[in-house]
Amino acid sequence: MGNRGIWRRDLGVALGTALGTALGVAALPGGISGARAAALPAAEALRFGSIDGGMLDLAEWRGRPILIVNTASGCGFTPQYDGLQALWERYRDRGLVVVAVPSDDFGQELADDAAVRDFCAVNFDLDLPMTTITRVRGPEAHPLYRWLAEAHGFVPRWNFAKALIGPDGSFVQSWESFVEPESGAITRRIEALLN
Repeated sequence: MGNRGIWRRDLGVALGTALGTALGVAALPGGISGARAAALPAAEALRFGSIDGGMLDLAEWRGRPILIVNTASGCGFTPQYDGLQALWERYRDRGLVVVAVPSDDFGQELADDAAVRDFCAVNFDLDLPMTTITRVRGPEAHPLYRWLAEAHGFVPRWNFAKALIGPDGSFVQSWESFVEPESGAITRRIEALLN
């Protein structure tokens, strides 16, 4: 790696720590390599519009693990909403936050936020936190998803891709769409992070 590689790694960790402090978390996941560092504006990096109105600010859940899932109402994986709600009900009192992020990036979301909210209420009786319809891929992706892509290589390849953020703000792991929310692969990682 040489001195240049060590310097870049140390700079990445320093940038990750500085950004994490600005965002209200102990550190950003795993530090960020100098070559892949993404400057996230603190004001928008952790805030999403809430499907119920107002804002969801992930910084309010600092110290708790957060499972973030890009969702869509017209997808073959849409029944996973049941599993996401079950995770929320099973672990929320122990600290887990499950956040659904409706997205039309794959052309399978309903036309507007009200339609998504109504669809989820009627079909899945969801009460977990849910954002407004949000971009999760590409240059117009939400800043959190851009950071996940740039710093950790996590880019949803389809709806219902899952990313777990640790209580300290670290990126823990991601899972593809076909991994069910209540699978052992996910619940083991969640349980290891709970109080």
